[in-house]
This record gives sequence, structure tokens and C-alpha cells, in this order.
Amino acid sequence: MYIDGQIISGEFDQETQIFSLKKVKNFYTETSLKENQIGNLYNYLKMHADDTDGQIVTLYDQMLVKLSSQEVKVLIGELENIQNMY
Repeated sequence: MYIDGQIISGEFDQETQIFSLKKVKNFYTETSLKENQIGNLYNYLKMHADDTDGQIVTLYDQMLVKLSSQEVKVLIGELENIQNMY
């Protein structure tokens, strides 16, 4: 099932129970995330959802992607939708 969110896009494979992340904001990537990785990211963002400076996501351990506090809240919602698929 393909998911096209405002912040992240990718494909959830029901058989393997893996989410293949294809895009973060305007940056294309290719990363596979298991349920616990989605959960860890979700929990971290949830704890820091009220940070006014937002958050920074790292792609490929080198490219930094800035998320505003509003974008963090949108991403939390998108991660909740993905978690419901597991």
C-alpha cells in the first residue's frame, strides 16, 4: 500500500511488515523501517512535539532536513497512520 503524506511518502508491505520510506519533504531516499523503528521515531517526536524550534531529521547520516514544529505534528500523524498498519 502506497502512502503519500505531506512530510513522508513510501510503501507499506503487509507481507514483510516493512515500511519503505521513499521521500521526506522534497528529498528522495530509500530506507526500510521496521515497526520498532517507526515506533521509536514516533515516541521521540511525541516527546518533543512542543519544541518551538522543530526538529532535524538526518538522511543517509549526512543530509539534514529541518522540520518546523508544525511539520513535526503532521509527521506524528503520518507515523500514527503507518503504525496502525502493523
